Amino acid sequence: MPATPTAVLTARALLLDMDGTLVNSDAVVERCWRRWSERHGLDFDEVIKVVHGRQGYASMAVLLPDRPMAENHAENREMLAAETADVEGVVPIGGAPAFMASLAALPHALVTSADSALAEARMGAAGLGMPLVQVTAESVGASKPDPEGFLKGAAELGVDPADCLVFEDSEAGIAAGRAAGMRVVGVGPRAAAYGPDAHVMDLRQIAVESAEDGSGALRVSVYAA
Repeated sequence: MPATPTAVLTARALLLDMDGTLVNSDAVVERCWRRWSERHGLDFDEVIKVVHGRQGYASMAVLLPDRPMAENHAENREMLAAETADVEGVVPIGGAPAFMASLAALPHALVTSADSALAEARMGAAGLGMPLVQVTAESVGASKPDPEGFLKGAAELGVDPADCLVFEDSEAGIAAGRAAGMRVVGVGPRAAAYGPDAHVMDLRQIAVESAEDGSGALRVSVYAA
């Protein structure tokens, strides 16, 4: 990394999305949702614009607005099982192993639209350890872009939402972080279009350390690619 960061953000805790932020699971997501699109006679290119960041049932509700929600939840259970069983091509986002290692003793949480089984499967396939604090699909009643997951993550860490920094890749996730009153670091090519407070192509451009003043604050340095 260059000696001088392009931006420095401070926070007391980091809240981390998984897919597209820590783990590249696009190959699996595209395989599963392509099959779903074909089954329902929908244009896959339009479907894939919707699904990133949301829980499956919420994506289905957008794409099939007249279908009863009970059917969306039932089909989402099938989708989750298929995605959990398929980890071919799941790899860490660039820099994710070192980034996660740097957070080991710092306040952070996973906040993902995946359920716990899918989160463990994908994090494991990417060789990443699970954070001690996890907010998964089972933990919330509403999907991103609702802020519930991020607010719950902040509460479980005992940190004010305004003192949390979110790492996200999707439109729904960035909107959820903003709705929670948090600042957002956008990760990857999708994120740039949605106005995050800072943007990186991958986690090799991020360095996290405790502030030297003993305040407990975290210093998050952003470097040019």
